[in-house]
Amino acid sequence: MASQAGPSCRLVFCLLISAAVLRPGLGWYTVNSAYGDTIIMPCRLDVPQNLMFGKWKYEKPDGSPVFIAFRSSTKKSVQYDDVPEYKDRLSLSENYTLSISNARISDEKRFVCMLVTEDNVFEAPTIVKVFKQPSKPEIVSKAPFLETEQLKKLGDCISKDSYPDGNITWYRNGKVLQPLEGVVVLIFKKQMDPVTQLYTMTSSLEYKATKADIQMPFTCSVTYYGPSGQKTVQSEQAIFDIYYPTEQVTIQVLPSKTAIKEGDNITLKCLGNGNPPPEEFLFYLPGQPEGIRSSNTYTLTDVRRNATGDYKCSLIDKKSMIASTAITVHYLDLSLNPSGEVTKQIGDALPVSCTISASRNATVVWMKDNIRLRSSPSFSSLQYQDAGNYVCETALQEVEGLKKRESLTLIVEGKPQIKMTKKTDPSGLSKTIICHVEGFPKPAIQWTITGSGSVINQAKESPYINGRYYSKIIISPEENVTLTCTAENQLERTVNSLNVSANENREKVNDQAKLIVGIVVGLLLAALVAGVVYWLYMKKSKTASKHVNKDLGNLEENKKLEENNHKTEA
Repeated sequence: MASQAGPSCRLVFCLLISAAVLRPGLGWYTVNSAYGDTIIMPCRLDVPQNLMFGKWKYEKPDGSPVFIAFRSSTKKSVQYDDVPEYKDRLSLSENYTLSISNARISDEKRFVCMLVTEDNVFEAPTIVKVFKQPSKPEIVSKAPFLETEQLKKLGDCISKDSYPDGNITWYRNGKVLQPLEGVVVLIFKKQMDPVTQLYTMTSSLEYKATKADIQMPFTCSVTYYGPSGQKTVQSEQAIFDIYYPTEQVTIQVLPSKTAIKEGDNITLKCLGNGNPPPEEFLFYLPGQPEGIRSSNTYTLTDVRRNATGDYKCSLIDKKSMIASTAITVHYLDLSLNPSGEVTKQIGDALPVSCTISASRNATVVWMKDNIRLRSSPSFSSLQYQDAGNYVCETALQEVEGLKKRESLTLIVEGKPQIKMTKKTDPSGLSKTIICHVEGFPKPAIQWTITGSGSVINQAKESPYINGRYYSKIIISPEENVTLTCTAENQLERTVNSLNVSANENREKVNDQAKLIVGIVVGLLLAALVAGVVYWLYMKKSKTASKHVNKDLGNLEENKKLEENNHKTEA
């Protein structure tokens, strides 16, 4: 059937085609299709009764027709012309609707549906529009950083495979960036693929950043036309590192504790608020006009009190930008006089002083044998109880770990002193002799007895406390005796004696014993007599009972018997 459209077509058909007219009321009709979809073009003509066949064509840019599909009304057969770009892509239905699969950009043409009768040809044109949604825009060739007050390329926004071409817009924090000389420069370009006829759009952004752009998101979008109208696709956010010069320098002391003491290690750290921050600084120590070049830290070890002062740091290339801080190195000195082990004699005077020198007011505490004293010790006349281990301790409450302490071990010595006492037992049979001793080092006590007498208890000693203790013995002398107490230590040997008389009350004690024995014997005899009387009474009571049983009728005899019983009882 393709020959009918060629040079060998019948004369009547050719004449009809040349005389074809557009049916009144059928204006331009447009079909919009997405790239890759199927284009569906209805014929839009009423099928006449005397229809011979229907045919579709498209027009070249020069207006010449190209026939692509034919359908006979009688044979119901469909034939497609040999047009390479539409091979296997066409479908013509019974109602003469033409479908073109896999829509391409080259399908954007003016297609015409033709219905032919024996005496007329009717045409209905259709304009085909093909749209291709572009790819999601992407920011590429991004700058690693932006610098304040410098116009620099931020990046390219690119969107590919669009038809028709779209438009690209840049945003800062969601607001459209408009071109501004020296601040915002936009360069847009598009490129069409000669094979696919799809467009790639690219927009380059040059931008002068400020510190306000720190952490600000930049995006771009592509606006394009599709079958249903205008649409916009947004890119992902891009955040850029903003470089800016240092405007202020600060100095820190590390570790960041409240107070520094002698012996500490401290580190000075200098910081600039620029981005990127400076890597080197000049450090100025107290009394040193020339700066020491270092990284952003400078360490001082084992600091002393003379390190107290103002410390500074500055930029190397801008010494006028400087920061300073004051450092106080706290110290604490303690001097105890006397200290160590000191030996004194009892009764001596001993002045004691604990002198404190510190960077601020310090607390002082005195301890004796681990017990806190209410006041500092003062000895005008030493006693044995004054001996012990004394500690003077001081501290700065505001400075952690700053404490000092010195100790004094006081030894109070004395020659042995003896005092003897005696105590007689209430029975008068024994006497207790006590030897009281004081002295240091601890004296040893020894007893000696001159005369005869028995020692009831061996010598017993009390605990040795504050240089004092005693020893006692209990003795029952048979005659006058002398007891001697000897106390001896490394300093001296001391002796004291006490005369003890015999037991003069021994005979009086024996008489008292005899009296006690007599009283005991008398009490025993009285008890015996009382027992005999009781026995007699009981015997008489039994005899009277028998008489009563024999004669109950004699009342007078009963009364006499009762009276006799009372008398007997009395």
